[in-house]
Amino acid sequence: MRKILFLPGAGGSPDFWKPVGSRLPADWLKHYFGWPGLGHQPHDPAIGNLDDLVQLAVREIDGPVDLVAQSMGGVIAARIALEWPSLVRRLVLCVTSGGVDMAGLGAADWRQDYRTSFPKAAEWITATRASPPQPVEKIEAPTLLIWGDADPISPVAVGRHLEARIPNARLEIVPGGDHGLAGTHADLVASLIAHHLD
Repeated sequence: MRKILFLPGAGGSPDFWKPVGSRLPADWLKHYFGWPGLGHQPHDPAIGNLDDLVQLAVREIDGPVDLVAQSMGGVIAARIALEWPSLVRRLVLCVTSGGVDMAGLGAADWRQDYRTSFPKAAEWITATRASPPQPVEKIEAPTLLIWGDADPISPVAVGRHLEARIPNARLEIVPGGDHGLAGTHADLVASLIAHHLD
């Protein structure tokens, strides 16, 4: 049976991907992650950094799965695809960084706005300026990249950069899409994902 793990960004909500997931085939098994301590999610003393979130996600994988990830969740998904390639059938990275030089590609700093929106979120999420670089050239899974052309946090230049580096990647650009395009453009995003995962 097809199994999809939906990984949100630093907002942490398991509801983030549900508008898209509800538009995908009903017989596909869907698991919506929430990130403890991020956004408005309850804290878990066992979660203290990105490595802990990677392990949290990997524990839910019992065979090859499809990973659909937004923003920070895409960093986690890319790490899983690199470190456990046999566990990832297909990959969808949406407005993410994937561990690239975001500032050098024109991305705005999101941390102050995040702190304003989520004052109780774990300190570690905004303590570091960027995720470390990842060797995305080694990602084996067929990869769909979804970007909006109105996203200051992860501009299209980041998507183009990843498309050039990931061997089996295709970039789709959503007109008018910003960092929350999975919610605002759910029909189009779901259609792109369904085609990629089918």
